[in-house]
Amino acid sequence: MTARAAASAPTAAAGAPVLRRRTGVEVELLAPRGSSRRHLADELARRCAGAVRPVFHTDSEASAAPGVPRFWHLTRGFEVLGPDGAVRCRLVDDTTIAADLDAAAAPRPGWYRVLSDDARLLRLVAAHADPAAGIDSVLEPVARLFGTRPARVGGVVRLDDAAGASIAMAAPLPGERERPCEVITPPLQRDHVRALEALLGPARELGFTVPAEAAVHLHLDAAPFRDVAAFANVVRLFSGWVPGLRLLLGTNPACRRLGALPDTLVELVERPWAGWEPLRAAAAGTGVSKFRDVNLTQVLGVRPGPPTLEVRVLPGAADGGEVVRRAALVEALLERCLTGEPLPPPPPGGAPGAAAALLELAGRAPGGARGGAPRRG
Repeated sequence: MTARAAASAPTAAAGAPVLRRRTGVEVELLAPRGSSRRHLADELARRCAGAVRPVFHTDSEASAAPGVPRFWHLTRGFEVLGPDGAVRCRLVDDTTIAADLDAAAAPRPGWYRVLSDDARLLRLVAAHADPAAGIDSVLEPVARLFGTRPARVGGVVRLDDAAGASIAMAAPLPGERERPCEVITPPLQRDHVRALEALLGPARELGFTVPAEAAVHLHLDAAPFRDVAAFANVVRLFSGWVPGLRLLLGTNPACRRLGALPDTLVELVERPWAGWEPLRAAAAGTGVSKFRDVNLTQVLGVRPGPPTLEVRVLPGAADGGEVVRRAALVEALLERCLTGEPLPPPPPGGAPGAAAALLELAGRAPGGARGGAPRRG
C-alpha cells in the first residue's frame, strides 16, 4: 500500500486557531524507504544546534508462542535535545503502523528489539540496559544482576537466569520497523503551530509521510477533569456524541486502538455522586483502558504516567496548522465539558446532525471547522 503523502507546504500559522491550554501532541509519521526515525532525529538536532539521545520505547504485540498471549518489547527511539538540554521531542516506533511496511524486508544493521514475556522483567531491562548499546552488549548489565551471561543463538542474543528461565532476548528488528516515527512533543504552552512546524516541516522535507493507520493524539492536563460534573460531560461527549465527533474530526477509519467507553462507565456517571473520589473509585473498576477514543486511565489514576486526558480520535496529519485546527475544536468541546452544565444528548439525524450540533456546542458557526479525512498523495 502506498503511504498518503504529506502536504508539501505548511499551513500558515496566521490562519490557524490558537490553543489556550498546555497540550502535548503525538503525530504518527512514516520515514521513506532507506530512511528511519534516526534520520529525522539527527536533522532536528542539527537545526536547533542540539543533540540526540537514544532511548527505549516499550510496547507489546500478540504472540504466536503457545501459552504466551503477548510479548513485551523495547525498541530504540530518540530524544532530540535543545542546546539547553531540554527535550524538544521524542521519536519512537508505533506497532499500529504496519500496512505501508514491507514485512519481509531484511533487518537493517544496528536495529534490534529486546523482547520478554514478562512486562516486569522488561522494565528491569529498560532500567539497566543502555539504548545506545549494540545487540551483542545490550543485555550484559542485566546479566550481571542475575550472575549469568547472554548467549548468541544464531542472530538472537538470549539471556536466561541461573536456572535456565528466560529473562529476555535481543533480536534484529524485522520488516522496516525503523521507519514508523511517532513524534511526541512535551506539553506545548503557546505557539502550537510554530512548535509543531519546527518538527513536522523538516519531516516533510525528508520525505516523511502520513501512514495508512495514522492518528494524532492530544494530551491535556487531567486536573480540571477530576470533577464530577466535568468528568461526566467528557464521558457523555465520548459516548453518545462519538459518531458526530468522528465525522467532524475526520477520524481515520483505518486507525487501530480506538474504541467505545465501557457501557458501565456511561451509566455510572448519570448517578448522583457526593464527590470526585467516590466516582473515581467506581469508574476505575469499569474496564477503562488506554485504547479508547478518549483515554481516561490517567485521569482516574489507574495507569502510571503523566496525569493527562488523552484524545485519540484525530486523524493523521503532517502539518502543524492542520493538527491545531482540529485540536482547537476538541479544546472548545472540552471547555464546554468544564462549564458544569450537563452535556445534552445528541439530536436526531445521526452523525451529520450530531456534527452540526457539536459545532454549536463548541461556539462555532456551521461550516467553521475543517474536518475531513487526511489528504492522499
